[in-house]
Amino acid sequence: MKGYIHSYESFGTKDGPGIRFVFFMQGCPLRCLYCHNPDTWKMNDYKYEISPEDAFQEVSKVKSFIKNGGVTISGGEPLLQPDFILEFFELCKKQGIHTAIDTSGYLLNDKIKEVLQYTDLVLLDIKHINPDKYNDLTARPLEPTLNFTEYLHEIKKPVWLRYVLVPQFTDDEKDLHDWAKYVSQFDNIERIDILPFHQMGIHKWEQIGKQYQLKDIQSPTNEEIKHAEDIFKSYHLPVS
Repeated sequence: MKGYIHSYESFGTKDGPGIRFVFFMQGCPLRCLYCHNPDTWKMNDYKYEISPEDAFQEVSKVKSFIKNGGVTISGGEPLLQPDFILEFFELCKKQGIHTAIDTSGYLLNDKIKEVLQYTDLVLLDIKHINPDKYNDLTARPLEPTLNFTEYLHEIKKPVWLRYVLVPQFTDDEKDLHDWAKYVSQFDNIERIDILPFHQMGIHKWEQIGKQYQLKDIQSPTNEEIKHAEDIFKSYHLPVS
């Protein structure tokens, strides 16, 4: 069993608690307009092909540095490769290493449910709450992600939610209220991060020859970010 890897980072600080070893998996079924890693979309564009054992050996080299953190599998969409993650996480858990997955929640099957048994934390992106706008933003339906969210609640899996605030796309006041109202029903949500949209990925769209539709969209202002935070907090959500 080999994993197709786009890249990895041995001292990540933004992908879960503590210092993390982060693997960015290749392949993604979504086509988000604001994606800052469109070079992860196609599975066969991977840079590394490694076994779970080799991945664990890389982690072992820095085990002392991540002892208060752990490993995170990100993407792309990591759950396109559940067999690799399952074997890798089994190795991690035998050594007491904290495990996390950063996912869109678009995929859920029996193999993924097995992976979640070895996953300590899920970093979940619910990118929009309006089904039509979600489809416009990702070119995929919203329902699978809602089903995934509800399954995580069912199994009492700790979740950090992420919401990318994109002016003109994800900042509508009603949508923010509807998003907050939906997620407020779940008691397994430990943290919510509002991530401001940025233009740092635009050069990658140019490199792969894709038209970037958000090139004229500015990052949200501090006031706009605070407004979204205040809406979420009004539903007693744990905004970081």
